[in-house]
Amino acid sequence: MIARASVMGYRGKTTSIPEIGKALGVSTILEGNVRRAGNRVRVNVELINAENGQAIWAENYDRDLTDVFAIQTDLAKKIVSELRAKLSPAEKARIERKPTKNGEAYLAFVQARNLQSAYEDLGKLKQSEQLYERAIELDPSYAVALSRYSQLQSWIVHQFERTRARREKARTLAEHALQLEPDLPEAHMALGFWYYRADKNYDAALREFQIAQRGLPNEAEVYLGIGAIRRRQGIWAESTANFQKAVDLNPKDTWSLQNLAFNYQMLRNFAAANNIMDRALEVDPKGLGLWEVKASLAIDEKGDLSVVENALATINSLPANSSEQKTEIAIARANMLVLLRKYGELLQAADSLPDNPPHNVPPAFGGKDYVIGFAQQELNDSAGAQTAFLKAKDVASAQLKQSPDDARVHAQLAKVLACLGEKDAALLEAQRARELLPEKKDAFGGPEIAAAAAQVHAILGNNADAVKILEELLSRPSWITVEGLKADPVWDPLRNDPRFQALLKKYGGKG
Repeated sequence: MIARASVMGYRGKTTSIPEIGKALGVSTILEGNVRRAGNRVRVNVELINAENGQAIWAENYDRDLTDVFAIQTDLAKKIVSELRAKLSPAEKARIERKPTKNGEAYLAFVQARNLQSAYEDLGKLKQSEQLYERAIELDPSYAVALSRYSQLQSWIVHQFERTRARREKARTLAEHALQLEPDLPEAHMALGFWYYRADKNYDAALREFQIAQRGLPNEAEVYLGIGAIRRRQGIWAESTANFQKAVDLNPKDTWSLQNLAFNYQMLRNFAAANNIMDRALEVDPKGLGLWEVKASLAIDEKGDLSVVENALATINSLPANSSEQKTEIAIARANMLVLLRKYGELLQAADSLPDNPPHNVPPAFGGKDYVIGFAQQELNDSAGAQTAFLKAKDVASAQLKQSPDDARVHAQLAKVLACLGEKDAALLEAQRARELLPEKKDAFGGPEIAAAAAQVHAILGNNADAVKILEELLSRPSWITVEGLKADPVWDPLRNDPRFQALLKKYGGKG
């Protein structure tokens, strides 16, 4: 069964049934429409053979809104019968279960779920949040809504707003859902995401996902969760297999595709990574994050700046419909301009950067004042760079008070202190960052922090220490590649060091 998110991409389009079937890898398609008039719901559906486009079975329903779940149950049973499929007792019970008796709560839930799939759009996620609140207000015992709302909170904590209030709310919602329905797989999945994203307890998260998987064997998000955990544990083959399964179940979901590509990128399998990203860009040709990944692949594999130029052109053409989108576009543009060494343009573009960088951006981006300082330094404006770096220090220090255990903030502060020449303090912050997120604890995020530490050493002139860290990163899965080291200007301090040149030569012929 293909995930709803992939199927809904065809709504309103003229793509033929055989084309859809081929693209999704399915043999049958359920097509229809739903119309609501007051408290009445009209549903017309057809089960169609995807190979020849011929109808297998059709049905029409005209019921009260309160009967929507009865319609779903009847539909599921008839489809199972037509396909001659066999259901387990758990699947039969799931088909017959009514998650809520409140039709308006269900409609709010459906709208919330649609918006929740916009992983990188905080504005849409907050709209989803409001709709979940509405659903739960209408039916406080709506356990599935509580579960999905918890999952949304955990994601916002992980990606956007790492606040104690959101962290606690995510757990409370999941636990409440489990109290209402102890065997609910969505509730176990929600608790799994809380352990993973908010608590960083990967073993506990994996146990919850495995419970959820038994009840939701075709749920792409369960495989995404397991893939993400196994990646951080450094179990790459299993991680990749789970991400591939998530893609198979949800082939038009760019987030699943992007995560699979990340695995291939860290494993330096660039042919596979580029193939996956090309598929993602076919789905969303103007996807901001997708173009960033595509550009990074070109740099890491070949040092190819032409893709960065294309990505920058695409980014510059994107509309910014919210403050969050403006921030994302501005940060992406700044990162591209650094790679292209367009420091004059970078200074002009810096005005659109946020004063306080979001916590979800990588340590390579140090915030508005750090970017200004870096550009002015490259343009030989030492006084201007010093002023900007002092401002960046204040910003990072303030962030550290709010998030004292955030490795990324420590790494960011370390770079700023290094640029200011505060050697001892910079090395202490870099060491603290690596202690908080070591590679043995997190094989996905740890290398990013290690690379930031190497950059600190490079800025300070500790070339031997920088080269040592980079060699470690080149010898195992990480974001560091020889071509990337050649192209990225942050490694210019090492450029003429014989040890650095020997490192590039040693690993230059390795995939």
